[in-house]
Amino acid sequence: MITLHCTTRSTFSRRVRIALLEKEMEHTLALVDMAAGAHKSPDYLALNPYGRVPTIEHDGFVLYESTAILGYLEAVQPDGRLFPKDPRDRALAELHMKLCDVEFTRYAGVILFSKRFQPRESWDQQAFAEARRPIERHLAIVAKELNGNEFLVANRFSAADVVYMPHLHFLPLLEVEVPPEVQAWADRLLSRPSATATVPEA
Repeated sequence: MITLHCTTRSTFSRRVRIALLEKEMEHTLALVDMAAGAHKSPDYLALNPYGRVPTIEHDGFVLYESTAILGYLEAVQPDGRLFPKDPRDRALAELHMKLCDVEFTRYAGVILFSKRFQPRESWDQQAFAEARRPIERHLAIVAKELNGNEFLVANRFSAADVVYMPHLHFLPLLEVEVPPEVQAWADRLLSRPSATATVPEA
């Protein structure tokens, strides 16, 4: 049995929750009360020394960081495949996963963390504006990569799509120009049962 230490508001935790549902893997949620500082408790830091979510426990094995967890889930249960079998397609999926974090969530987080968790008077509008430029540049590239397809890699749903889903949920909060191809892709992904079952509180 897999135990997922997470919060229901965490975008990175949601990646793992989506993957577990897509792969129909039995699991339990261990909610981490970050507002109360549970992620900095000695017990939690013994699992994840960075004090972040998500973290999984599986038969005594502990792993953290969402993309590493997605790879592990695929390795222990190939059914409900989220990584392509073809080596080139798998490499492309891993490329998109990396680019999602380096070119998208890195900048989206500047805006989303403030708008979701901090009072409006503390928002740094200049930082928001600076973050929007690389986000829009990246989304334009994603639109080209989609190339009229429904999904990013080999036109099949994969981990490359999963990693984007939690942040695509918050596209309106980013206040960026979204290419029509990306908006259609986001709408398609967010209508999946795994997405509707994991909608965050806010």
